[in-house]
Amino acid sequence: NTLQRSPSTMGLRINFVIDLTGWCCFTNNSVFIPKLILFPHYDEGHISSALIICKKLILYSSLFSERDSLELCNHCSRCGHCVRRMDRHCPWINNCVGEDNHWLFLQLCFYSQILNFFTLVLDFCQYYYFQPLTRVSGLFVFKHELAFLRISTCMGLLMFGAMSGLFYTQLMGILTDTTTIEKMCHCCDEISKPRKAWQQTFAEVFGTRWKILWFVPFRKRQPLRIPYHFTNNV
Repeated sequence: NTLQRSPSTMGLRINFVIDLTGWCCFTNNSVFIPKLILFPHYDEGHISSALIICKKLILYSSLFSERDSLELCNHCSRCGHCVRRMDRHCPWINNCVGEDNHWLFLQLCFYSQILNFFTLVLDFCQYYYFQPLTRVSGLFVFKHELAFLRISTCMGLLMFGAMSGLFYTQLMGILTDTTTIEKMCHCCDEISKPRKAWQQTFAEVFGTRWKILWFVPFRKRQPLRIPYHFTNNV
């Protein structure tokens, strides 16, 4: 274990990494779907602006950001960072997932699922429900609309399935109060941990007992300073 203090000038940062799967998902949701489906149908009055705003909000919520902090931690051999309560090293964010950013990683998984499910719904509506477009028929993407829709659907299904599986394993880890590394090393068989109520374990990860704030990505996490207890009725 080592002790590392990040510079006080370091603030909020957003990670952009070279990852083919992640960039395909981002391009599909931020460029392809708006250009092929949302904006053309909005220009012709088939859909309202609320649908576009909703899509953008979900997209921005799925961006991963983090803050550096004072950490008593384990050393990651992949990136050389010191991470308190390390869960894993994730290539999608080019960083480790630990105590300070675990809540953001959960939100990344959660909003990525919603984003890709939204994309699948739009693909379905474009194919079966939306009215035909009349003013963009000469563009390349609309000449090959069916092929692009099939590619978008395959990518959406792949990403939705992958993120759902990852999100499920993360939730199970929080409910059992164990990290992925602990499960892989079978440390949970050697360390006796007191059982906590699910409200407490989630509140410790997200840094607040207010459940509505667990879904808000653009806020500053504060570690819980005063222990509190819930009645475990599970």
